[in-house]
Order: sequence, then C-alpha cells, then structure tokens
Amino acid sequence: MPPELGPDSIAVLSGPTFMYSDSVGDVPPGTIGGLVHLDTRLLSGWLLTVNGGRLLVLRSQTLQHYSAQFVLTNSHLPGLPTDSLGVRRLRYIGDGFRERIELVSFRTEPVGIEVRLSVEADFADLFEVKSGVRDRSARIDRRRNASGAALVFAYANGDFTAETAVRTSIPPDRVEGNDLIWQLDLAPRQIWQLDLHVPLPPGLGVVEPVRGDIAEVIHGRVDDPLRRWVDDRARVRSDNPMLERVLGRSREDLGALRLDMEIKGQQIMLPGAGLPWFLTVFGRDTLITAYQTLVAGPALARGALLALARLQGTRCDDFTDEEPGKILHEFRSGELTRTGVKPYNPNYGTADATQLWLILLSEYWRWTRDDDTVRHLRDNALAALRWIDTYGDRDGDGYVEYGTRSPEGLGNQCWRDSPDGVCFSDGKIPFLPIATCDLQGYTYDAKMRLAELADGPLGDPALAVRLRADAAALFERFNRDFWIEERGGYYAVGLDGDKNRINSKTSNMGHLLWSGIVPADRAEQVVRQLMSPDMFSGWGIRTLSREERRYNALGYHLGTVWPHDNSIAALGMARYGFRNEVNRISLAMFEAAEQFGHRLPEALSGYARELMLFAVPYPTACSPQAWASGAPLALLRAMLDLHPVDGRLTLDPDIPEEFGRMTAERVRAFGHCWTIEAVGRTGYIRLEDV
Repeated sequence: MPPELGPDSIAVLSGPTFMYSDSVGDVPPGTIGGLVHLDTRLLSGWLLTVNGGRLLVLRSQTLQHYSAQFVLTNSHLPGLPTDSLGVRRLRYIGDGFRERIELVSFRTEPVGIEVRLSVEADFADLFEVKSGVRDRSARIDRRRNASGAALVFAYANGDFTAETAVRTSIPPDRVEGNDLIWQLDLAPRQIWQLDLHVPLPPGLGVVEPVRGDIAEVIHGRVDDPLRRWVDDRARVRSDNPMLERVLGRSREDLGALRLDMEIKGQQIMLPGAGLPWFLTVFGRDTLITAYQTLVAGPALARGALLALARLQGTRCDDFTDEEPGKILHEFRSGELTRTGVKPYNPNYGTADATQLWLILLSEYWRWTRDDDTVRHLRDNALAALRWIDTYGDRDGDGYVEYGTRSPEGLGNQCWRDSPDGVCFSDGKIPFLPIATCDLQGYTYDAKMRLAELADGPLGDPALAVRLRADAAALFERFNRDFWIEERGGYYAVGLDGDKNRINSKTSNMGHLLWSGIVPADRAEQVVRQLMSPDMFSGWGIRTLSREERRYNALGYHLGTVWPHDNSIAALGMARYGFRNEVNRISLAMFEAAEQFGHRLPEALSGYARELMLFAVPYPTACSPQAWASGAPLALLRAMLDLHPVDGRLTLDPDIPEEFGRMTAERVRAFGHCWTIEAVGRTGYIRLEDV
C-alpha cells in the first residue's frame, strides 16, 4: 500500500466524494491521499509551497464533515524569517471541491513571495490507490484554458473518461509543468487571497450539497442541508454528557455518509459504507446500518430496501457471482469496474445480504406499518426467498453455503470476509463451500419474519405456514450440527466443504442470539463464552477468542473488536434477557468512542483493557464508518429493550447507573414522533404529535 498521510491527516467528505490530505492541507504525490470522486482519484498531488518551502501547521481540523480549516505559517527561508507569514487554507466539498488560500505578511517592510501550487492527477481507480497505481501518464492530456485561469487534465481509456479542471480566481503568473505559480509583492499586513475550484462530474451524488462562498460556509452562515437533516433526526439527552456526545456524533456521521442515487429513474437516499475506501453502496453494510438506525427514523431503511431491490440479481454470471434473487455485495464505478477488469458493476459476492434484506424489510414494516412498500417489494421478497432455497443452498443440505465462481471473487462471503477470517481452532483454513453459522441464523430469522409479512400485508397464509415449518426444521438441524460440547459448549463458526465443524470460537455467536436461533437453555452458555476474558477485551467482544491459534489483536477478523458486531451481540443478549451483559458492552463501547473524538472507528485492536489502559484502533480502520456509526443507536435500543409490536412501542429499560436519566425525542414509529424517557429500570413512552 502507498504511504499513509500520518496520524493527523484531515479528510473532508460529502457523499461519494472526499479529499484526504495531511495536516498542512497538502497531498504529497505517491501517498494514498487525494480528491476521490466516484471511485476515481481526480487529484493525486496538491502541494502548496512558499519561496520553495513547505508550510508549518499551527492547527488544522475538520469543521463539518464537508469542510476544514488549516492555520499555517512559514519556516525559515531565504529572505523570509520564521513566522513572517500567516497562512490560512479553507476548503469544503459541495458543488465541487473548493479551497481558499489567504496569506498575510507580518514583515515591517514589503516582501517578495513566490506561491506555488503543484498539482497532479493520476486518475487512479480506488482499488489501485490501496495497492499500487498503474502509470496512465501517456494517456493524460494537460492544457490551460483560454483565459489561463484553469489547468485541465483529461484521461480516456475506451468508454471511460475523466477530467480534472483546477480553476483559479487569479490566473497564475506562469505555469511550469503542473505547477501554478504566483509572484507576489506584499506590503506589511497586506492580505492576498486565491480561490480554487475543482468541479465534479455528475453521477451518484450527495444529497443537496452545501453551496456558497467559502468563508460563509466555514462560518455556518449558509443553508446547510446536512444540518437540517441531522436536526430532524431523533435526539437523545442524558445526565451523562458522554452519551449525548457519542450519539450526536453518530447522527452527524450517518448524515454525512448518505448517498443520493438515481436507480432506474427513481431518486433514492441510503447510507454509504465508510471513509475512505467504501463511500459507495454495499449490501451487508448498508442493510445492517439501516437496521441499526431505524430507531432514529425509517428514511435510510426505506432507501436501502428500494435501491437494493432495483439492483437485485436476475441472471447467473460467474464473473460477478450474480444469481437470480440475490442482493448485491458492492457497487463501484471506477475505471477498473467500467472497463470490465473488476466485477463490481455490481458485485454479488456475498451470502448474507439477501437474508439481511428480508430482515430489514420486516423490521421496516414493524416500525412503519407501511403496507404499500412491502406489497411493492413482494416480488423482490419472493425472489430473495427462492435464492435462499436454491442458489444459496448449493448442495441441498438445508444450509446456505458460499463458494465464489469468480476469479476476482472473495474467498469468504460472510461478514468475516478476509482470507483468513474463517479458520479452524488449530489455524487451518477450511475449503469451500463454507456454511457459516451467522448465515444460518440470518436465514432462520428471515423466514420467520417473512412468515409474519405473509400473514400480514402480503396476504399469503399458506406461505406463512410453509416458512415457519422451514424455520423450525432449520432450528432443529442447526442446533444438532453446529453445537460443540467441548470447551464449555459453543457454536462452530461454520461447516466446511466436507461438513466438518469449523471449531473456532468467534463473535458470530452474538449474531446467533440476535437471530433467535439459539435455544433458551443454551443462551447462558453462549453469553458466558462471549463475555469470557478470552473473548471480551474490556472494550468489547473480540472477533476471535484468544484460545485459538490464529488469534491476533491486530488481525482484521482474528481478534479485533468491531462495534457493529458488538451492537448485534448486545441486541441478541437483550432478546434473551442478559441485561447486565448488554450494559457492560454498551458502557465499554461508549467509553471507547470518547477516546476517538466521540466516534467509534470501524474496528479496535483486541488488546486487553487492563493491559493497555486505553483503546487502540485497528491500524487502517475506516472512520467514519456507517455500521460503526450506527452501533451506538443499536446499543441504546438494546439498553432500552425498545420494540415496535403490533403498531405500538414497548419498553423495558435497564439503563446503567453511569448514564443516569435519558430522554429520546422525535423517535419515529408508525408515522408519528414519540418521546421516550428512562432511568434505571423504569421508563415511559409519550406520543409527541397529538
């Protein structure tokens, strides 16, 4: 992977676009930084120098997700002593990428200054930015426009084209290669200001981008669609400011990660997966995020259901792993995808998104009683069911298995999708096809939920009877084949191609509690395993027990702690009545978030809390990341044990003493807003809009 930008790097994002720079605001060529839009890097170098020297950072930070400010000065340079200049860079992403550079001279006499902006545009596909960039320079044309105020880079490869235009409010005095140069003579305290604009091509976009003068945007004096969206969501107040801060950051991050899609003529809003690598539509990530956030409102869930239904598989395609009825894994629009090198337009290499789509459809209906949308998606739901029973169950044994047919496909197609994410206790890698335990739990839950819809808005009682019978048979079969009596009793992470139990202890057991496939008399054993010192780090449940040979506190699925994984486990524990354990997980997650600017990263390292004393992030975790941002909302729901049941909300709180009293306002359900208040084990629900 190319070099990182350092721990103080700054990212601004809006929808599928982000600018990732170092703390000075620069993107040194050869790093992973740059301006990326729709999976294509439009700027790979963006380097500001004064009199040949780079600037020094005094302070820099993001202000909103889409904006940042950099306050800089100069080091000692020929003819320019240290701290002679005050330099400020303001930037935001809205209707394009915009940056303002302001210089003020603190010299007591006039001074000559050369300002140089070095620009590079490699048009790398995002897949290449992570691994290694192919040299496209022979196909990149560079030109200045007629006025001299813009430098334009253009690239074409067959039908794929891309363009980067750097527009300047003041034409440069000269251009040397890709360097824009201004020669200034500054009087004492004279301010020089330059505005830069890089337009973005149309396509999958942001929801109502912010627009306006840079200074007005930075100071919040323009209409901010993101702020309007965030302010309209459910809001939580608590005696503990930590709870408010973490949940507030989650709302803002989820707002920033929204994508605006036009799919087959319909405009749809749904959550993208995460910065920097996954600002696009996913199946699994998008669906779980939408489920986590239903407590705050149904808009993202409805958008996810409609968007993924419109992209549901219709044929068999080995290259993309598409099959009829299957819900996609990942959608990309960069050059490697558009030219057929990568199978992501879209890719269907996942074995769980189809079941999760059905689960979300049910949960959306429970919260909204939106019969019309469920009926509208009837054919999609039945197609998803057919995929589970035919293509999902590859060998007819009653279990959903996966095994890619694509030369570019993922070996593991469950949420543990790294190459070694599913392994035996002794470290051996199982061979395909693999039936992981979480897939079976999701399938069980999906069939039970679809039966409820069949009895309700779908009006098909015969289907409901069949689905409940299928689910009961799966429940019995699963608990016979996946349960391991040794080592205190636990569920195998999966069955390999020979139906051998893959006998490592993993956090996937928490997903089984969430799905309801665990018998009541085994739930305590499962919870005890998850909360044992080998699995619970003090910050959360590890993905893999320390007992297993491949355990690694820094391994992607081999011992790290994932917030979304823990939120699912907490919901499952609440389902079975293990409220103390829910509170332990919730407190640990909220306390970890406080250490990262009130934001949970994609994953934490699995180091024991008593050893390290503070939480350690996974080295390349996405932040913000959608299902990590959704985790605090799911944990709140687990602590409240909040459920929509037959058109009413039920509440059975068990709030940790550390959180005190909490109030949730504008909780949306059944077309109304509700207020929920809880402290300890008491609480009430009040209808707001009466």
